[in-house]
Amino acid sequence: MSTEWMADGKCREYPAGVFFPRDGIGVIKAQKICAVCSVADQCLNYALENHADHGIWGGKSERERRRLQRTRRRRSASSDF
Repeated sequence: MSTEWMADGKCREYPAGVFFPRDGIGVIKAQKICAVCSVADQCLNYALENHADHGIWGGKSERERRRLQRTRRRRSASSDF
């Protein structure tokens, strides 16, 4: 997957630590930044395809991405039948 989209990420305007929060308030802050980012969808897809375990990617937390992965696997498994 190409990563050229990363150059357009809103996150480049902030310290990397903002996207690796230690508490819920930090998660919300990072998600608000992602909400106005033009490449949030590409970012989320990158994280899902590359199994990013930590941080906020495309506006989603680790827990939210795990949930999305499970949903994708279920859909894929059911479409195989």
